[in-house]
Formats: sequence, C-alpha cells, structure tokens
Amino acid sequence: MAENTRARLYDAFAVSGKALASGKRLELLDLLAQGERTVDALAKAAGLNLTTASAHLQTLKRAGFVATRREGVRIHYRLAGDDVAQLFALLRKVAETHQSSVPAARDAYLGEDGAQEINREELAARVRSGAAVVLDVRPMEEYLAGHIPGALSIPVAELAHRIDELPENVEIVVYCRGEYCALAYDAVRLLTDRGRRALRMNDGMLEWRLSDMPVDAGELV
Repeated sequence: MAENTRARLYDAFAVSGKALASGKRLELLDLLAQGERTVDALAKAAGLNLTTASAHLQTLKRAGFVATRREGVRIHYRLAGDDVAQLFALLRKVAETHQSSVPAARDAYLGEDGAQEINREELAARVRSGAAVVLDVRPMEEYLAGHIPGALSIPVAELAHRIDELPENVEIVVYCRGEYCALAYDAVRLLTDRGRRALRMNDGMLEWRLSDMPVDAGELV
C-alpha cells in the first residue's frame, strides 16, 4: 500500500515536470510573467498558430501553472501565482548553472552589446536621483500591465524612429522582460550606434517583480 501511495505522489509531482518539458511552454510562461494575455496575443508573441498555442496552454492549465478568465468569446490566461514565476526563474538559473549547453545558447541568442550592466538596486537609486532615464522596450501591452515607476515606454520595434523622444546627454538605462530577454540587447546596440550612452539592467521585469520592487501599471509616462 505504501509503495502505491508513494508512487502516486511522485507521479503527481511528475505532471508538473512534464508540463515544463517544452521550450514553447516555457516561452509562454515567460510571456505570461509580464501580465495577462489572450490566446491570440500569446500565439502571435510566441510565433505559434492558434491551435498549437491553445494545446500548450491547456497542458499548463492542467498542471496548475496558469489560470483563465473569459471575457465574451475571448479567453485570457495568467500565471496561477507568483510561485509559478519563481519556479520559472529558478529553472532558468539552475539550467544555466548545471547544463553546459545553456551558456553557449544564451550567448548565441543575446549576442554582445558591450553595455555596462547595473542591478536593480543601482537602477532604483538612479531613478531616485534623476541621474538616468529608464527605458522600457517591451511591447506596450506589457508596459501597461506593469513597469518600473518612471520608466518611459518605447517598444524596441519603434525605437529607431522615436529615438529623438529621449533626452540627449543623459544615461539611458534599458530593461525588458528578464535576464534572458534580447529586446534590451537590441535596444542598447541601436542606442549606442546612434551615439547615446546606454546601460542595461542585468535582469528585467520578471526579477524586479519577484524582488518586491515597486511597480506601476496602466499609465504612460
């Protein structure tokens, strides 16, 4: 009897592990860590067709990682709790530390921008002192769902033709979704090429939220 009940317990744990055993499902969790989204929006952001995105989301829902609400004909997905975001963040760090292929894959994806990095505490201090402009380069819906107080919003896809909206002769600290988000790297390269002084926060909005740093939502600066 004890053997059977122990097996059932570990099989129950394994459901969560199996739900995480897909790069695309992890990418969907990464997107949902930024805020609630519809299935259509998630599919577009993750480069999936609607049927495939829905199937991945259903797997995550069965494992208890995501929750839903209905608004008319639209289904909105969100993370089931901050503990899911913490699990996702920890999984990435454990993989980078113990799986030899991860650092090379990370470097190939992010590239090199030559930027100075600053941490969350340094960024918060610069915001308080007015010593730097903070730039959020995520899509607008993610910014509205939650951003660093005082941050400007210019999605990286619009940065090239909106760069004149940023003040000159001041440091620009860029951030995006998290430590492994390429948007901030792309933005820093563009800003540097245009002669701006650009720094990068060494992680992003996911880690900022998990550290209980202040978050603003639903407004444009």
